[in-house]
Amino acid sequence: MSATCQESGASIDLNQLRIRRAKHAYTTRHLDTSTACLLLTGVAPRTGDVVLARVAEMGQHTKIEQRDGRRASLFPGDEVVVAYGNRYAPDQFEALIPADLGPCELVAAGGVAARVNVAHGKMVAATSLEPLGLLADAQGNRLNLRDGVPAVEGAEMPATRPITIAVVGASMNSGKTTAAAHLVRGMRAAGFRVGAAKTTGTGAGGDVWLLSDAGAVPVYDFTCAGLPSTYGVGIGEVRRVFTELTDRLAADGCEVVVVEVADGVYQDETGALLGEPVFRERVDAVLFAAYDALGATAGATWLETRGLTPLALTGVLSSSPLATREAEAATGRQVWGLERLQDPSLARRLLEELATQAAQRDSTTSPVPAAGGTDLTRVA
Repeated sequence: MSATCQESGASIDLNQLRIRRAKHAYTTRHLDTSTACLLLTGVAPRTGDVVLARVAEMGQHTKIEQRDGRRASLFPGDEVVVAYGNRYAPDQFEALIPADLGPCELVAAGGVAARVNVAHGKMVAATSLEPLGLLADAQGNRLNLRDGVPAVEGAEMPATRPITIAVVGASMNSGKTTAAAHLVRGMRAAGFRVGAAKTTGTGAGGDVWLLSDAGAVPVYDFTCAGLPSTYGVGIGEVRRVFTELTDRLAADGCEVVVVEVADGVYQDETGALLGEPVFRERVDAVLFAAYDALGATAGATWLETRGLTPLALTGVLSSSPLATREAEAATGRQVWGLERLQDPSLARRLLEELATQAAQRDSTTSPVPAAGGTDLTRVA
């Protein structure tokens, strides 16, 4: 531990200098680390704790996504500032926060440190890290991503909430973000102010940047609520993230909100969030993304049994005419491809229908399932 946290003229505490020179990961982008000057050792890391670590050996991740989105190349011996968190990625790693500050791995390019539990067969070994200590202030208080989260309290909420459409899926890489981005594109082209949120997953900027590039303003993810990842944090935290992010978007004056829920419906946090009353209260319609017709059919059935009948199917399967035909025949739901999602005239009609349905729901004492009432799949 550093014995001092003094900065005078050109003389800067050694730990401060090392921290400032390190490559800061995307997950830490909302936390001010400029005054961090102590490195705590001999303590157990917790979700969101920020660590200065040395790259020990290169592996799966050869780059780190920095705060501004630039993917910086890594070299053995580089020092990085990343956050401890769990990771759930069936196509890559399952990784868990260790009980100590011993060697661990960089399990996501966005800057998540953990120890790999299991890995997909196609993965090479994860890039290994040597933690040097948790970042702390002059009083010895460890820094956590939650310290960088602005308060939601006091935000002025509109009289009516924005129309909210959630994109969920059968698995990671099923096409959720691409579908969400094209949906945003269509809504923006129709003249609506659209905001977006990614409420679960592992910290990385790619999805946020894509939604931003599509025209969503603003775009929030769970790092804006102080978490590097939502895996293993419990339904209470996931509910908090969903509530805070949708509150922020409502207070920002968005007319439409597109919410992406990461991974598949069988993933613990995703499944739990979809079953929460607050999700049903705030979400007006659900799109389900799948890789193929069988996944689409299983997912649509899973949602229907929980009162969340999907508005339509989408995702990777929409690029295949045969898979589209199979899915529509098996489910009776339309498959919406990217051209449909970004069509402004269809977006305008859809929002008119959803607004009518929301007004009807608000006039009753009990909520109706998303996509209930009017057959919104026939709007097109």
